[in-house]
Amino acid sequence: MRTKKLNLLPLKALNVDDFFWNKYTGLVTKEIIPYQWKALNDEVADAEPSYCIDNFKVAAGLKEGTFHGWVFQDTDLAKWLEAVAYSLSYEPNEVLEKLADDAIDLVGKAQQENGYINTHFSILHPGKQYCNLKEGHELYTTGHFIEAAIAYYEVTGKDKFLNIMKKNADLICEVFHTEKYKNAVPGHEEIELALMKLADVTGDDKYSDMAKDFVDRRGTEPNYLFNESKNEDFIDVWHDPNPYINEYGQNHLPVRKQKTAEGHAVRATYLYCAMADIAQKYQDESLFEACENLYNNIINKRMYITGGIGSSGVMERFTTDYDLPNDTNYSESCASIGLALFCRRMAQITGDSKYIDTMELALMNTVLAGIAMDGKSFFYVNPLEVWPDNCIPATDKNHVKPVRQKWFGCACCPPNIARTLSSLGEYLFMQSDDGLFINMFAGGEYKTTALGGFKKLDIHTKFPFDGKISISISDIPDAVVTTENSEANKKLYIRIPSYAHNFTIKINGSDITDYRTENGYAVLSKADIASAWRGTDIEINFEMPAHFVYANPKVRADAGKAAIKKGPLVYCAEQVDNGENISSIMVDITKPISEYWDENTLGGITVIKAHGKTIKNPEQYDDEALYSDTPAELGYKEITYVPYANWGNRGAGEMYTWLRRFC
Repeated sequence: MRTKKLNLLPLKALNVDDFFWNKYTGLVTKEIIPYQWKALNDEVADAEPSYCIDNFKVAAGLKEGTFHGWVFQDTDLAKWLEAVAYSLSYEPNEVLEKLADDAIDLVGKAQQENGYINTHFSILHPGKQYCNLKEGHELYTTGHFIEAAIAYYEVTGKDKFLNIMKKNADLICEVFHTEKYKNAVPGHEEIELALMKLADVTGDDKYSDMAKDFVDRRGTEPNYLFNESKNEDFIDVWHDPNPYINEYGQNHLPVRKQKTAEGHAVRATYLYCAMADIAQKYQDESLFEACENLYNNIINKRMYITGGIGSSGVMERFTTDYDLPNDTNYSESCASIGLALFCRRMAQITGDSKYIDTMELALMNTVLAGIAMDGKSFFYVNPLEVWPDNCIPATDKNHVKPVRQKWFGCACCPPNIARTLSSLGEYLFMQSDDGLFINMFAGGEYKTTALGGFKKLDIHTKFPFDGKISISISDIPDAVVTTENSEANKKLYIRIPSYAHNFTIKINGSDITDYRTENGYAVLSKADIASAWRGTDIEINFEMPAHFVYANPKVRADAGKAAIKKGPLVYCAEQVDNGENISSIMVDITKPISEYWDENTLGGITVIKAHGKTIKNPEQYDDEALYSDTPAELGYKEITYVPYANWGNRGAGEMYTWLRRFC
């Protein structure tokens, strides 16, 4: 663990203009944010109502009414405001900023005199606060608003929102150090990571100390959440007759003793984010070791090939090692966002690219699958196998949707995806006094002082379909003047992805073969370029051919099956390309895979073809007996694969990621 974490580049310095990502990031300001604002105001026809803005107006005394929706409905506005803040960093928009300012004013009007903000409790239980931590989501909600306020302050320089949330955070620091709450912890983690960010931006360690207290208390005795319903002032929010399950909220053991990822996957990853932040700030080796143990358990035994986590639709939770069913898979979009955030933090405190590999996997597969390519419909759940006809209510596939939804009554995922896409730049780079780290390859224009003085990086690439990345480094005119001395010890760290074959680097046209590697990064220094960093052209090339992937035999759902990956992208077979009853298709793993560029499919993708077999003339079985002594006759089948991230954008139909194999 590093004594000083690697920092993210300021969002204002990052302008992503990328062949691959623009399909999504280009929609943020134009489509996603306006659409979600309409959803928050219940203006999307045929979509489940949000009630979010209405709830704030009622709580602020601006209209008559009562509270509607989930207890955590406020967070939809918080994440929307965070997405707006990030978008303003690279695409200023006076109209949108005014809309956000008005929404912030509304939040301020709904704030109580002591700093408390929560429309559910303010409307339905006035005068009550923090009387149901395991179900009430008050601290979770505050955490998301703190994150949004920090983002808005850092991008716009306006501190009104930040001051509103500091007052709320001050209340929390006061209340949760009283005798009554000395052992209390949040039911849904999030406030912990938000308080760590608030400590960073304000320089006030009382917030990080509160976050550390919450983490240190978790899973200890007396167990506050397990016993909370016995309190006289307990407010029963969900009226659940079942006893509280400590594992569900990662409350079964002290965090330093937790070795397996348990319970609700979103709660877990948000907790792990805070644990990583706290481990670094307080140089807590035992807490860092716990983070490593939990990460290893997830990626080695509890994560889907797509970076999805939380396999069970019951309680949205992790289950047991190797339990990764494809057709009932839950893999909430928010959970993969949480995993990406956790991995980014682990990379910041270790400088190890293995965490970026996992972060990239989650972002480029499960997270992107969660939003349609028009930005106006969403998956909450991300299965790896779908047969639309059997996604029937009141079954174990009730949660699986064969088409993306316009909105959800519980709409945590859509605005979470929006804030993730609009903050993409924060995942691309890290920096330190030592130099600049390139984590993910995305075209655009990026400014940094990490290489000495004020430099601009122009990056061009068609990654992830092509492994060529061109980087041009130049001084920024009229900026800080660089000197040879200021650049002398600066290094450029370029991630070598785990899937990259024949990785090569050229600097100003010359091959660099003797560069050293460190934690999965190629390390370039001034000695490699024999000049100042300005005026340097770097070309990276590597191969990432499409190939078959096989699961550990202990993954029962994937035994005897094969999937296909190309670089970070997982591929899938859709009905629109392969016809009905994809489960009857078997892929021949002895035959070569072919790939070709198709400009007209899904906005331009590499399509993959494989050889296989399937049932001949399947229509002849429509009137046959259900069972027979004679096997169906098989014939040749060419199988078409497209990126999993893009599935479901060409109409409803079957989708399979894993196909039975033969050889």
